[in-house]
Amino acid sequence: MLAKVYSGAVYGVDAYPVEIEVNAGHGDPSVVIVGLPDTAVKESKDRVHTAISNSGFRPHVGRTTINLAPADIKKEGPCFDLPIAIGILATQDHLPPERLADYALIGELALSGEVRRIKGVLPIALSVRKSGRRGLLVPVDNAEEAAVVKGLEVYPVHNLREAADFLAGKTPLEPYQVDVDQMFSIPTEHDDDFVDVKGQEHAKRAAEIAATGGHNLILIGSPGTGKSMIAKRIASILPPMTLDEALESTKIHSIAGILRAHQALVIRRPFRSPHHTISDAGLLGGGSHPMPGEVSLAHRGVLFLDELPEFHRNVLEVMRQPLEDGHVTISRASASVTFPCQFMLVAAMNPCSCGYYGDPKRECRCKPSQIQNYRNKISGPLLDRIDLHVEVPTIRYQELSGLVPGENSATIRARVIAARQIQQDRFKSLRRIHNNAAMRSKDIQKFCPLGSEAQDVLKMAITELNFSARAYDRIIKVARTIADLEKTEHIQPHQMQEAIQYRTLDRQLWV
Repeated sequence: MLAKVYSGAVYGVDAYPVEIEVNAGHGDPSVVIVGLPDTAVKESKDRVHTAISNSGFRPHVGRTTINLAPADIKKEGPCFDLPIAIGILATQDHLPPERLADYALIGELALSGEVRRIKGVLPIALSVRKSGRRGLLVPVDNAEEAAVVKGLEVYPVHNLREAADFLAGKTPLEPYQVDVDQMFSIPTEHDDDFVDVKGQEHAKRAAEIAATGGHNLILIGSPGTGKSMIAKRIASILPPMTLDEALESTKIHSIAGILRAHQALVIRRPFRSPHHTISDAGLLGGGSHPMPGEVSLAHRGVLFLDELPEFHRNVLEVMRQPLEDGHVTISRASASVTFPCQFMLVAAMNPCSCGYYGDPKRECRCKPSQIQNYRNKISGPLLDRIDLHVEVPTIRYQELSGLVPGENSATIRARVIAARQIQQDRFKSLRRIHNNAAMRSKDIQKFCPLGSEAQDVLKMAITELNFSARAYDRIIKVARTIADLEKTEHIQPHQMQEAIQYRTLDRQLWV
């Protein structure tokens, strides 16, 4: 007898429907799985056989052929255990075919018949809704994640017996629901707050500008000046995520398998801080079955690279194209996968190997050639893609011991949100632009007209300081962000001057 069950599988950040055909015939007892299954899928026949027996059902005795269509795409992981088991039961007249056509199923089976959580449930749920199925049966731990998809009934199941009884019409189940609006109404709390940062008003101002426009930022200073402290607090002043942004981030985190059990959405902007020993595959993504890397896990959030020159040169260089394009494509012999990676890069570094070049109190022990070799680890093209270069000086005792606290993150965040709203209104007709940093050259010409005085300031800087064409565009975008913070429609000369001073590494003032 032939039975059909419906499921889904992940490809990149999206998913596609999978039709599982199970044929129970005569012959020697055996189970054959076709349709390009990987090792985990092939091993499912043993898990499924034991789970069926331990759930009180009698396994089929004879030859069982299982086809996973489409047959030209490789199937990976244990997510097909539950639909394969249901398909085998359907061949024995346990389940009506019309019920099976209404629902899709995903889940890994334990030997006891328990349904275990899997990765990539959110993109699969979106694919099931698109295919027109009525509902989706998922593991209990994945119910919240799948239930954020509107227009799809999500049924959490604990074990194989519960799923079979529901599809047979014996046991009713209530669809799981989540209140997405309530989730976004809860204010996000951060343990790190800018009120803890003593002094460094210039660096905090730069961090506010970077967060407002989504600009890349690098902090340069001696050890102990507060570079990492400031960088880790940038997440606390970023504007809240929209539902579309949350869905994008959640899909990536779900595919990577780093969502917590019962977590519905990623509603806090990601903050990723990989160690400097990371490989290029770990940063960009990769593997025999391509998975998202740190740049994609930081999508719509912050990627913080501390001690930037300590990263391998090839690792930093492969980041250049994703910084420009907002996505990374990983090509393998069997497939080519594209992951989004629109993130805000925040980096920190010392001015030299010992860390004390230019420090007023500590003597630098590095030779000039050592200093230059240390800085040459960061290529010019990569620095060109960083909008704000900020020196973080040593903090004076008066600032450390001062009793007057600085601004807290909530106050700064309110200004950031107000300026981001101006940007959203400006770019509402362009879905591809979410902030000033995402503008291209033609967008700059349209949205950043310069008066004669602002043009004179920029002309003098380009002529005297030999900025590159890419730096020219980035200066204008930063000036546009400063104008948004000050709620001025046109870029003023003093705003252009402030944007120019954030190109420290271009001007080589610290050499």
